[in-house]
Amino acid sequence: MKICVRDLTKIYGEQRAIDKLNFEVEQGEILGFLGPNGAGKTTSMKIITCFIPPTSGTVEVGEYNIFEHPLEIRQRIGYLPEHNPLYLDMYVHEFLDFIGRVYQLEKKHRKKRIAEVIEMTGLGREQHKKIGMLSKGYRQRVGLSQALLHDPPVLILDEPTTGLDPNQIVEIRQMIKTVGQDKTVIFSSHILSEVEAIAERVVIINRGKIVADAPIQQIHQMARDERVVRLELEQPGFDFEAIQKLEGIRQIVELSPTTFEIHTRADVDVRKALFEACVQQQNALMGLSMETFTLEDAFRKLTA
Repeated sequence: MKICVRDLTKIYGEQRAIDKLNFEVEQGEILGFLGPNGAGKTTSMKIITCFIPPTSGTVEVGEYNIFEHPLEIRQRIGYLPEHNPLYLDMYVHEFLDFIGRVYQLEKKHRKKRIAEVIEMTGLGREQHKKIGMLSKGYRQRVGLSQALLHDPPVLILDEPTTGLDPNQIVEIRQMIKTVGQDKTVIFSSHILSEVEAIAERVVIINRGKIVADAPIQQIHQMARDERVVRLELEQPGFDFEAIQKLEGIRQIVELSPTTFEIHTRADVDVRKALFEACVQQQNALMGLSMETFTLEDAFRKLTA
């Protein structure tokens, strides 16, 4: 199911938590929803899931509108909130059976579906323990299980890997990618490497406004205002005269007699010219690499 967010605004007193957000998420797309603390991510997710109303604007999930069809939207969304609410005195299997009955799953199907999500989230050995006895990581898995139990076409996951160890993070990451093949997924995370590994596209908000909405690779480009190429040579005495005449060269920094950094405009790639100069000067090329920019670099630049 497609999600359409239109001019979404939420005001608390004099504070605009979110301000005219506009974006869409297609079916089968995994969207990373990013922003610093207080940017408005959780508020946006709560409005999409019909937990709180917006001040203005609207959201459509498929053909349903949050004002006219809130119950239908809730039935079609699996939601894992940032602070995972669980009944700590219930056993894991008992809790999932309760959630299945809330969603009015038929008994035979409910039993089968509980077994599937327990397998999917790695809760097999913990299913007969009380939730209050579980570690934070396993409680997070229980929250993921209840979000997936009714097999919703839309998943809204707010910090889904909170409290998980590195092995668990890899497992949950793969699970989100697998289930996201035929679902619409919005997830937020402060672990930007997780977003890079899972999401195809990113929306970044800052102070309630969208500052970027693009595929991951385009977001990387937003961090670049220049390129930096590192050159390592076999012998000192390299002549940069021909290189310095090229358009877009900003600075050549000598790190050692045989190691240099060449700073250029972001749209200039000087590596071919460097290689040709090495051949002409008969100076063996020992290393030629371009500095890479990460989602973290773009995030810092866009939200500073």
